[in-house]
Amino acid sequence: MTDKIRDRAVVIDGAFGSMQRWSLRIVSIAAAAFVIGWAIGHLWMVLFPVSMALIVSTVLAPPVSFLRRRGFPSGLAAAVVMLTFVAAVTIVIAVLTPQVAGQAPAIASQASSGLLRVRDWLTDGPLGLTDGQLTRAIEAVQDRLQDSAAAISSGALSTVSAATNVVINLVIVLMLTFFFIKDGHKFVPWVRTLGGRRAGEHVVEVLGRVWGTLGGFIRTQTLVAAIDAVIIGVGLAILGVPLAIPLAVVTFFGGYIPIIGAFVSGALAVLVTLVTNDPKDALIALLIVVAVQQLEGNVLSPWLQGKNMNLHAAVVLLSVTAGGTLFGVTGAFLAVPVAASAAELLRYLNEQIDREVADEAPPEDSHAAEILKEGPAEA
Repeated sequence: MTDKIRDRAVVIDGAFGSMQRWSLRIVSIAAAAFVIGWAIGHLWMVLFPVSMALIVSTVLAPPVSFLRRRGFPSGLAAAVVMLTFVAAVTIVIAVLTPQVAGQAPAIASQASSGLLRVRDWLTDGPLGLTDGQLTRAIEAVQDRLQDSAAAISSGALSTVSAATNVVINLVIVLMLTFFFIKDGHKFVPWVRTLGGRRAGEHVVEVLGRVWGTLGGFIRTQTLVAAIDAVIIGVGLAILGVPLAIPLAVVTFFGGYIPIIGAFVSGALAVLVTLVTNDPKDALIALLIVVAVQQLEGNVLSPWLQGKNMNLHAAVVLLSVTAGGTLFGVTGAFLAVPVAASAAELLRYLNEQIDREVADEAPPEDSHAAEILKEGPAEA
């Protein structure tokens, strides 16, 4: 029996058929992504406290499990850990808030003045740039900083509606966190039973990996942000910068937004030092910030994060940009955990695909399956 003759018409028809099938798949995936995004946008008021509670739970769940293994009832263990956590956060806020809140307008104002001094140096210094090349960019950043200072000094965040929303979300997050750390250990067996032997095992495995990734990210990012804040704060204090403590606090919280947060907080520290001290101290502050960021990017994060995240820097940057554009500061903060969770899901799917690849498949298809069989050490 002879093979079917494949002339040009057959080849072209097959190519267009493949394009048609893939086009329908891409359109279907895009439509599904649009629907998911639409649902997230409309359910954000519910998903936000749930997401924050899950992230906090990844930090508090280990001590609750430790107490539970020591014989504490689940409710008592969760209550002890929650009260300790709330007390620690309250003490930190009580100590730092007066200094940061009182000097936040000064940080924004002096950073704006620092931008003006940088502009004067660029126009009058050796570079000789024209004023028109810099005016629009500087004015845009300056207006943003001045608006931030005005908003802070006028107490825009202390309006009744904003305060009410913050309090309500805070209470919901704390209550959800308590329930998650109290009864979370019962969730996995329930999911395994609900999904059955096949689907349940897959869901439990993915949830376990995502949970470990989130917990490792938050704990490690907190440690990295604290180290950055301490080093930069001590350096600014040695230089005699009067706003060293508030800038260290800004650096700490900026550390939770990878890449962008470190850049913005470092730029603020340098600009404020330029105004409060002199250009020499500002250059030293810049060297300190660059050294800390290099230490974080090349030593601390790779060493402490290990394989928890396993995300390329470009993926992190794009995730933060997309999250910040869609959902503001909250989206920028949640972008990396979401991207890491999605990456864990994709890795698990890829593992399952490799396990199903036949041994007689072409080498490029069966290579991953062979690696899984041989083990990572031999690969």
